[in-house]
Amino acid sequence: MRIALAADHAGFHLKCEVAEALRGDGYQVLDLGTHSTAPVDYPDSAAAVAAALHEGRADRGIIVCGSGAGVSIAANKFPGIRAAVCHDTYSARQAVEHDDMNVLCLGARVIGPALARDLTTAFLDARFSGEERHRRRRDKVLAIEAQFVRPRA
Repeated sequence: MRIALAADHAGFHLKCEVAEALRGDGYQVLDLGTHSTAPVDYPDSAAAVAAALHEGRADRGIIVCGSGAGVSIAANKFPGIRAAVCHDTYSARQAVEHDDMNVLCLGARVIGPALARDLTTAFLDARFSGEERHRRRRDKVLAIEAQFVRPRA
């Protein structure tokens, strides 16, 4: 599985630890930055991961900022992205199984490396259940998204 990974400056160190763990587990990691603690804007990190998924360069994404909330908000503005900030393994697994989440958002100022590893494992091991009720609900979300997506000129 190919994982697009990005962070802002607040998430830089945790992103590096997550990348190392993912590579150790055999995942292909597309590191989209940032590559230092110099200040950068979290929407750029979200945009980089969204583009990688949209272009088919990655199967899932992980974005890290200080709280996880900023990148989650930004990522969900992109068509086809279903992102959630998760700080417990139940949510990281269940959001994939029930909601078809494709981007995990983490807060480096909220969690540590051990929990980040558990969360990424739960996220990446989970699969969308495909149950009718979950497909129906996901399709309603996609229909809402389609109402507001403007065709490119």
